[in-house]
Amino acid sequence: MYLNTHSYYSFKYGTINTKSLLEIMQQAEVKTFALTDINSTAASINFVRLAPKFGIKPVLGIDFRNGADQLFVAIAQNNEGFKELNDYLSKYLHSKEEIPPRAPAFQHAFVVYPLSKYTGFELKKLEFIGVKPKNLPKLAYPPHQMDKQKLVAMPTATFRSKIDKETGERVVMKRDFNAHRLLRAIDKNTLLSKLPKTEEADPGDFIYPTEELKTVYSAHPYMLQNTEELLSQCHIHFDFEGENLNKNLKSFTESPEKDYQELEKLCEEGLPYRYPNPSKKIRTRIKTELDVIRQQGFMSYFLINWKLCKYAREKGYFYVGRGSGANSIVAYLLRITDVDPIELDLYFERFINLYRQNPPDFDIDFSWKDREDITQFIFKEFQHGEGGNVSLLAAYSTFQFRAVIRELGKVLGLPAHEIEHIQATSYNQLDETQKLVLRYGKYIEGFPSHLSIHAGGILISEKPIHYYTATDLPPKGFPTTHFDMIIAEDIGLYKFDILSQRGLGKIKDSLDIIARNHPEDEAIDIHNIAKFKKDERVKTMLKEGKAIGCFYVESPAMRMLLKKLRVDEYLGLVAASSVIRPGVAKSGMMRQYILRFREPERRNEAHPKLREIMPETYGVMVYQEDVIKVAHMFADLTLAEADVLRRGMSGKYRSRAEFQKVQEKYFVNCQKKGYSLELAKDIWRQIESFAGYAFAKGHSASYAVESYQSLYLKAYYPLEYMVATINNGGGFYRVELYAHEAFMHGADIQAPCVNQSEQLCTIYGKSIFMGFAFISELEHGTMEAILKERSENGVFMSFDNFMKRVPISLDQLSLLIRINAFRFTGIGKKELLWDAHFRLGNGKKSRPEKMLFDFGVKRFQIPELSYDHLEDAFDQIELLGFPLGNPFDMLKDRPEEEVMVREMGLHKNKEVTMVGYLIHIKNTNTSGGKRMQFGTWLDREGHFIDTTHFPPIAAKYPFRGKGIYELKGKIVEEFDFLSMEITAMRKLQYIHDPRLATEARHATMGVSS
Repeated sequence: MYLNTHSYYSFKYGTINTKSLLEIMQQAEVKTFALTDINSTAASINFVRLAPKFGIKPVLGIDFRNGADQLFVAIAQNNEGFKELNDYLSKYLHSKEEIPPRAPAFQHAFVVYPLSKYTGFELKKLEFIGVKPKNLPKLAYPPHQMDKQKLVAMPTATFRSKIDKETGERVVMKRDFNAHRLLRAIDKNTLLSKLPKTEEADPGDFIYPTEELKTVYSAHPYMLQNTEELLSQCHIHFDFEGENLNKNLKSFTESPEKDYQELEKLCEEGLPYRYPNPSKKIRTRIKTELDVIRQQGFMSYFLINWKLCKYAREKGYFYVGRGSGANSIVAYLLRITDVDPIELDLYFERFINLYRQNPPDFDIDFSWKDREDITQFIFKEFQHGEGGNVSLLAAYSTFQFRAVIRELGKVLGLPAHEIEHIQATSYNQLDETQKLVLRYGKYIEGFPSHLSIHAGGILISEKPIHYYTATDLPPKGFPTTHFDMIIAEDIGLYKFDILSQRGLGKIKDSLDIIARNHPEDEAIDIHNIAKFKKDERVKTMLKEGKAIGCFYVESPAMRMLLKKLRVDEYLGLVAASSVIRPGVAKSGMMRQYILRFREPERRNEAHPKLREIMPETYGVMVYQEDVIKVAHMFADLTLAEADVLRRGMSGKYRSRAEFQKVQEKYFVNCQKKGYSLELAKDIWRQIESFAGYAFAKGHSASYAVESYQSLYLKAYYPLEYMVATINNGGGFYRVELYAHEAFMHGADIQAPCVNQSEQLCTIYGKSIFMGFAFISELEHGTMEAILKERSENGVFMSFDNFMKRVPISLDQLSLLIRINAFRFTGIGKKELLWDAHFRLGNGKKSRPEKMLFDFGVKRFQIPELSYDHLEDAFDQIELLGFPLGNPFDMLKDRPEEEVMVREMGLHKNKEVTMVGYLIHIKNTNTSGGKRMQFGTWLDREGHFIDTTHFPPIAAKYPFRGKGIYELKGKIVEEFDFLSMEITAMRKLQYIHDPRLATEARHATMGVSS
């Protein structure tokens, strides 16, 4: 009897999640109702999936509104009707226009106008008037004496309800209604006290038990009959399991059979490139995979990925195919991935098996610069039939606790300091308003706030997307679903992951910069991974952990692991890429792996069966497929049950029920096989610790390929590679470290220069000029004006010449002077600033004029001004974020003792003092929940110091921001890796800013000797 029902996917309006809504309706003995969220279909598919579990027949519709103003409720008779509604809603969501007050002539959907909006217009066959309980008295009076066949009961279900103990009447649940009002105030960005009533729902919009609702409408039984008749004509169905589950584009060509023939042909064509002399093993693997792909109907999935990768290669775009699809030889032959599954013995069943209904994942990374064009290509290339079958996948942005506390504080009129007080104070110390904020913050936390866009998911469906959902049109300009990845998979729409990665931009840009800076060198084939794997320089860099700037292997943890393992070959790097993941570390198996890697005699500690299953990793579970192998071969679970574990590990399962069943069977099987309970528990603990963290081996291998590409470029062209790294936004660290790394490889790092710099960094020989874009607050328009003028009319001959040619304001000119961009003139910064103020001091912009002759400008005699070379360092810190010289030159006092990194080996297990420039802090917790930290620093000579700060020390000696610290502690060694366990730490002072000094600083303090 409910034709108008809202979940909390009526964003910033509803307050009940889908499952709770069904539970409440079940308790109210409702047998069928229509879910009609406001201009949203985000909950629709999941509602249809869940409803039968509660004995409820689902009906879908949409509450069409302009803002909070209800126009009409439309209810789909069937799936075609749902598509009609989605088409209509999407049209207005895309155009951002107001929805008209009258509905169009839907062919398969009912339209119900609220009584308050009915003005006597003629109703079409499928149109009705909905009457709320509060409007029933109005029906007794003209002009509301209308055709009874057109009247339906339309109580709006937005809130929970309860019986008032004093009056015995049913009333709205205050918590829901108050939360709703707060959400409306947040949505309208207004104080709650100023929220218009027109923006609120009626307090009477709550759920009645069925029998009470019949009583409410007892004087108008025909309305209930009409309502039930309307609902009885509505039938919606979606397949959530079985052979019809896969709803992706069915065929790439004309038919699935031709798809298979095309796939077979492409594999044959790809063989010479990947395997010049294919063995019988390779051909058998190809046939096995093709048979399974055909049986599962995944041909079009592979062909679509092949097509977009082919397009990327034709455009010169770099990409990396990863995910479990990297386990496939077919994907390797189609050049979707660059990982050889035969070389790595990648587990076929992890890639695809007959129990798996969803296609394997191909996460394809493109450069952040190229992804937009790839997305355009997909939308253009894969539309078919009537179109509209391609869309981006949405994600739900939810209210996070700290954010919702801030929002609630604002709408209740609390000042910023009070909002901070709420978050930092115990509940008992808060006043009533503050407690209210906290209570409703807890309640609203986790509510969906609005739709956002999934990081890279694109859907290509057989039917139009509007068959399943309405779409929005975000600023990116591509239609975007109303549901997320999990709902899409439930319905059988499996995403294509088109991801953005800056590492690929670095590789592409490096090749361009190398070609410009070394035109005489032979072009690099960046896909010749076999060559890179054998390269001695690359091997040495890996072994020594000297991989700053290189994809995935530059972090402090990875640098440490590489040094401990002394990895110098591909398989070792593949393993290291997965060993570093939290799941392996948490299980304690990272340490076991290192021990067994370095001390072969320890490999016998592994259970013989585990060593047999995982000989490469010495019986240690490192990859996702290791878990599947262990479940299948060690505990005799079926591949279907092992796949449950896989889904459980990746967090893609709905409940722990099926996971629990597999766990029980695991222990039963272990007992049958004669394993001790202790061993079974230990192995299960390792399996569980992988949840959400383990990499598939193919995924690690894909990462390793990109690591090798970047390692090779850095090994032979470190300066060009660092420029590309800086220009692509850096990597794990800040830009400063990459500038430092270039310096350590012999670069001359220069401040921006109006004659040499571009928008980004440039390199000439060994000189690297920072780009204009790195100067804080320098406007894009200023950069463009300088570069355009220089390009058209040549370099600037003098400061006067620049002023006559470039329109610029005083504040923008001052930035360029302070960063020393006019140093080619030989005139000091202070003199230039005086000159700039003289010319532009009244706030005007310089006005360039084209002149045949360059007449000089009248100059004034300026007295000699003091200058300290460290003034430049302070200006650079302010404008670039870091000094271009050695920061140690800026120290006020030099510590008496100072051990350098190169001397650490001489002081093992001794207490020493080191001095470090802070690069990175990693915060973590011990198993007991106490905070501890790891620090990464540079010493005076530019080499890395790694420090450990155990909880008592972390609490006693906290980090105090960027800068240089005196570090006291013990030098410890583990597996040849030297680090320092901190016992005390203090931040050292820089000299007084010489720009603020009244006279020049004549002391030599801080200057390198």
